[in-house]
Amino acid sequence: MPLDNEKLKSLLVLPGYISEADFKLAIISAEEKNVSLSEELIDRNLIKDEQLGQLIAEDKKYPFVNLREEKIDEGLLRTVPSLIAESQKVIAFGYDSDLRIKIGMVDPGNLETRNIIEKLFGRNTKIYLITERDFRQALLLYRATLKEEIEKVLQAIENAASETDKDSLMIRIVDLLLEYGYSSGASDIHIEPRRNEIIIRFRIDGVMYRLLSLSKSIFELILSRIKILAKIRTDEHSSAQDGKFQFQAQNEIIDARVSIVPVSEGENIVIRLLSVRARDVNLEDSGLSEKGLAAIKRIIKNPHGMILVTGPTGCGKTTTIYEMLKILNTSQVNIATIEDPVEYSIDGISQIQVNTKTDLTFAKGLRALVRQDPDIIMVGEIRDQETAGIAVNSAMTGHLVLSTLHANDAATTMPRLIDMGIEPYLVVSTIKVIIAQRLVRKICEKCRYSYKISEEEKAAISRDPELSRLITEKLRKNLDSVYLYKGSGCNICGNSGYRGRLGIFEVMEMTEKVKEKVIERAGSDDINKAAEDDGMITMLEDGLVKALNGDTTFEEILRVIGEFKV
Repeated sequence: MPLDNEKLKSLLVLPGYISEADFKLAIISAEEKNVSLSEELIDRNLIKDEQLGQLIAEDKKYPFVNLREEKIDEGLLRTVPSLIAESQKVIAFGYDSDLRIKIGMVDPGNLETRNIIEKLFGRNTKIYLITERDFRQALLLYRATLKEEIEKVLQAIENAASETDKDSLMIRIVDLLLEYGYSSGASDIHIEPRRNEIIIRFRIDGVMYRLLSLSKSIFELILSRIKILAKIRTDEHSSAQDGKFQFQAQNEIIDARVSIVPVSEGENIVIRLLSVRARDVNLEDSGLSEKGLAAIKRIIKNPHGMILVTGPTGCGKTTTIYEMLKILNTSQVNIATIEDPVEYSIDGISQIQVNTKTDLTFAKGLRALVRQDPDIIMVGEIRDQETAGIAVNSAMTGHLVLSTLHANDAATTMPRLIDMGIEPYLVVSTIKVIIAQRLVRKICEKCRYSYKISEEEKAAISRDPELSRLITEKLRKNLDSVYLYKGSGCNICGNSGYRGRLGIFEVMEMTEKVKEKVIERAGSDDINKAAEDDGMITMLEDGLVKALNGDTTFEEILRVIGEFKV
């Protein structure tokens, strides 16, 4: 329901949900972007979408429903024609205990829409206020499957009267792949040529899903279209090429990074989708434990030193760094970054893109940044001895340095730096904290259920001494009384039982015991033991807590444990 700025101020600023300064900045930004103030407040993480909806509903005296927590009846949904649903912003989603039809409306006060609903269903309805974002997500259920939509386009191509018509239809196929990739929450779209077909796969929540196969005859047209969008050479087929472009979906601008690599059957295409809104997450929402979050917030206030985030590719390291930068980004400090690539822009921060063609490497870019009088430096990744040395020197000379490093866990990071030629005394004097992380899939909230631990799961735990110790000794759980959680699968999660991801973390502070082990050049096991003795929660323990709390499944923790458990 659209509200003017003064009404929003009375709902949010006067009760203390948002400060007046933040509210004024959001008004200015909303006007510059030409978006509603409500959208801007949510995008800035000043208030959550469902919280704002609840406050508006209470003010307007309508019941509020969070559609993300409802199991939507698709048969009932389609009794409201899609054109009416879209134009009037209304969704029929289920039945209440009195068998009344539950109707979600973005603007329940709209009399025209209420008259339409009455004509469709009579008076046996109950009206709820829903948020604009929930409505847009529910509207996707009207759409045909990707396969059905593309088959319609392919049929139209066969009947096309001219090459121009065929080209425009081929553009539509690429647009469909991008639109469906975004609406499915895919991080990557894979277009893979095989001997007689093209395979389309999406990576959703870190897992690859095969969507459909297409005729090999249209591959060159798809390839050419994507190369044109990404502004890369269409006549080059024997070397790897990278490019990028933007497209719009659901009123949001999406950045797409394209990687094309020659393979035996043609050229492999991978499109990485980067949504600013998808990455606009607070550190509080990342999955960090209260203890870990408090430690990070305390440590990033240091004026100098180094903060490292470690883990494999795709585990969310850069996102964690960005979340810290958003906290640090004030007008009183100068922040500069060197990245490969710059994943999304942050207002008020100077960001440099690594460019090997002009010999702008991490090391050379970092040398240049130090001369730009920064207070805080972010290095996208420490890859070599030279970059490590400059980063450590910068941390010792009055800069706060944030960076990432590939290592299995927090304890392995310090021996890795020593192997790069950094002296142990420099490691312990510069590093303030190391954050190791992985991403696990979250159980879908709409179809989650609990069950008593199975005999097979108990046996798997009993076979692993570390798992047994953590559950029975540290978490003080009797295996026979443990309850776990799963998702049964529903239309919201694509019958996978999972929707979204969260992090599992370990936050290793540089305590005196840890410093002693590093100075002694002890192995990672000894360093890890010293950190645990000082109260560090390991990734495995953090993951088990999340499984026992119903955030993720035991199987998912075991899947991710396979990546780092020796």
